[in-house]
Amino acid sequence: MLDDLDVGQNFVRLNSVDLFYTDLGRDDATAIIFLHDLGYNSYSFQEICGDLLFNYRMIYLDQRGCGRSGELESDPELFTIDALVDDLEALRLHLGLRRFVPLGHGFGAVIALEYARRFSQHVNRVVVVNPWVHFPELSRVLLDAASRLTERSVRSSDDSEARAEAAFGLREDLLAVLHFPKPASRLHLEFVDSESGLFGSGLVQEGLVFNKLWDLEYPLYFPEISAEVTVIAGLDDSTSYPSQTDWLVDLLNAELFELEAGHYPWLEDTEVFIRALEEAVS
Repeated sequence: MLDDLDVGQNFVRLNSVDLFYTDLGRDDATAIIFLHDLGYNSYSFQEICGDLLFNYRMIYLDQRGCGRSGELESDPELFTIDALVDDLEALRLHLGLRRFVPLGHGFGAVIALEYARRFSQHVNRVVVVNPWVHFPELSRVLLDAASRLTERSVRSSDDSEARAEAAFGLREDLLAVLHFPKPASRLHLEFVDSESGLFGSGLVQEGLVFNKLWDLEYPLYFPEISAEVTVIAGLDDSTSYPSQTDWLVDLLNAELFELEAGHYPWLEDTEVFIRALEEAVS
């Protein structure tokens, strides 16, 4: 496996876990670390966008337990937001970066924002794409959508995890339906994923859910974030827009780029997404 890796791809042991990352671009360019969605990997983003991001030093990280990073035991203590942020800081130190831009997608937005809260001195700005930051609200959105799609009425619970479980009980493929406004986009991502040969184990999701992810109201921590924040939002992703993005715009005065796209806006129009990212980082 190691013999097949391109230059710039690395395995490193940090915080007692084996992490995989790709480091591409000039050392003197603005550094961006891509933080993928919950339990996913960085392969498809690099595969689709990498050739257009040559002006930056791009670091694509497979977070702990995900993608090409080392497998971990089924221990919830290994899967916490603090652990994921500590991994990011350990990677910064390993790479010798003074400052960088965290680029968080979906759940990765929480890691990007929490890193900026704890390590503001190392952050130029934060860019988040279709962020998830308020999980009780997300569970309501999911249950409402599942009820609408299945035309089945389910009594809403005061427990956010129960709402999420009820939503996926109604429609197992709920996220796929809500994330992809165009079937071609879903097929595109599935094709790239099949090329990677990477499949999630689900341990990350299970660990974070065990640690009360569905109760997380991250906007409570917004007052402690001093970095400037930009949101790139696919308007057709109802899991994020507008209920999640509004928190960042209203409370952090975040800059907002709205694209005609779903949860993975670089699938619908890669060049438009890249232009939005370049404007955000400039």
